[in-house]
Amino acid sequence: MQPGMQPTSAPSPALVFQMLNAHQQTEALRAAIELGVFAQLGRASATAEQLAESCSASLRGIRILCDFLTVCGLLEKTDSVYGNSPTAAMFLDPASPACIATTARFLGLPEFRDPFRQLADIVRDGRTSMHGEGTVEPENPVWVEFAHSMAPMMAPLAAPLGAIVLEGRTTPMDVLDIAAGHGLFGIEVARQNPNAHITALDWSAVLEVAQANARKAGVADRVKSLPGSAFDVDFGGPYDEILLTNFLHHFDVERIIAMLAKVRAALKPGGRAAILEFVPNEDRVSPPMAAAFALIMLASTAHGDAYTLHEYTQMAQAAGYARVTAHPVPMSPHTIVVAHTN
Repeated sequence: MQPGMQPTSAPSPALVFQMLNAHQQTEALRAAIELGVFAQLGRASATAEQLAESCSASLRGIRILCDFLTVCGLLEKTDSVYGNSPTAAMFLDPASPACIATTARFLGLPEFRDPFRQLADIVRDGRTSMHGEGTVEPENPVWVEFAHSMAPMMAPLAAPLGAIVLEGRTTPMDVLDIAAGHGLFGIEVARQNPNAHITALDWSAVLEVAQANARKAGVADRVKSLPGSAFDVDFGGPYDEILLTNFLHHFDVERIIAMLAKVRAALKPGGRAAILEFVPNEDRVSPPMAAAFALIMLASTAHGDAYTLHEYTQMAQAAGYARVTAHPVPMSPHTIVVAHTN
């Protein structure tokens, strides 16, 4: 060993077995959500016997499941009594405002899980095993489920995006929300600026969810729907700001440039495009969540990827934008990339 070098740990098969058995953690979490384990423990700590009764489950089954979740760090166990860990209490108890348990429905859809069983073939082909364009096929019903179940996960990103888009502006402005989904991003802009008017663009069935959320937020009178494909429909406008949230990663460079050019043509002079994305570093292996997102795009789309900031900058420049600024979202794997027309 060279002087000053630290000894390295011996190779271990632990990581290999951890990855081979990762599906067990997924299914244990999904089962606990379905059975209401975290909700019950949010009300009061309980023994396996008490949980078996309240969750309508077998004693053997609930004991083994809860012990496994304790090993994983989602539950805590003192003697024979279980309780939610701080993570579960915040993110998995339905009584918590930060609960994201509904995301299990969308992330557990067969459309997203099944392709991973054929990942070797997908890697050989370089595209999803799904029909056509995968999840971005027209009117794909998975996006209705996305709008319903993923809103809690996206909600914490809405306020930072709204603040960057508005920069304190409260004067009248027109905003186009492309691939609006649940509509939360455009709704947040409308909430922060009482003079902002939002046009939400998505498939018709998805826009029904967005309009319901706009009504709940009390801004429905300033949110209108524009149904159709973002690549085909006339945007109208011009707009002060155009939002592209978790959308561009589904496509290849050429289609992204074409979309950014179409967006630029619909902006007012001095207008901007606000792009919310998973943006890995140039090494493409950090930070972990943003970098790993590329594998989801490989499995579920024909051409999607997780693009770096350098790549987004190049694409924006090719579409005619003057400059690009990046705004990492605190406590999130997302970055807001703003393309400026001047």
